[in-house]
Amino acid sequence: MTSNLKLLCNFVEIFLGTVRFGNDQFVPILGYGDFVQGNVTINRVYYVEGLNQNLFSVGQFCDADLEATPTQAWLWHRRLSHLNFDYINLLSKKEIVIGLPKLKYVKDQLCSSYELSKAKRSSFKLKDVPSSKGRLNLLHMDLCGLIRVASINGKKYIMVIVDDYSRYTWTLFLHSKDETPEVLKDFLMMIQRNLQAPVITVLTNRGTEFLNKTLNAFFKEEGIEH
Repeated sequence: MTSNLKLLCNFVEIFLGTVRFGNDQFVPILGYGDFVQGNVTINRVYYVEGLNQNLFSVGQFCDADLEATPTQAWLWHRRLSHLNFDYINLLSKKEIVIGLPKLKYVKDQLCSSYELSKAKRSSFKLKDVPSSKGRLNLLHMDLCGLIRVASINGKKYIMVIVDDYSRYTWTLFLHSKDETPEVLKDFLMMIQRNLQAPVITVLTNRGTEFLNKTLNAFFKEEGIEH
């Protein structure tokens, strides 16, 4: 409330009742306007004649459901690990977070991080011509593990081998990573013998389980490119 009409913008002259002071004096409220001080605007400030000082109600101000600025809203959204705005308002209302202003937080746009997390990569174009011209020409393989839960036989590693031409997949189980060279050698010898077809190229992630002296010598002997 103020008695200085010059401080109020957009003044509306209307009788809104009376105000009772501590000395039991009743004073009429003759209108209201907006008080502007720099970047701060307080709406609906009452005009009361005869006041010696401007009066400000902290309780009414806190209960006015004021909105945070977009900068404030998104700042707290990031500070709280991109928390939903409904939960931010709940935390503010119940004063659970120290330092969180008691304001209304409004989402005025989509979160850029949320949009990025939901984005999808374009699919790879399908090949008109296969990379390989026959079965076993090209094998893709990888070793998965260490798996937390062992198999019935106590094995915690899985080697997956895919034939590029037929997409046929083999799955081999290993106790440990260092079994890879011998298991792979036995598999390649067996599959070439059974299918009567040579393995020409092997593609791996070139980890130490595939890139070692044992397999290097075997690939060289069999004429397999790695």
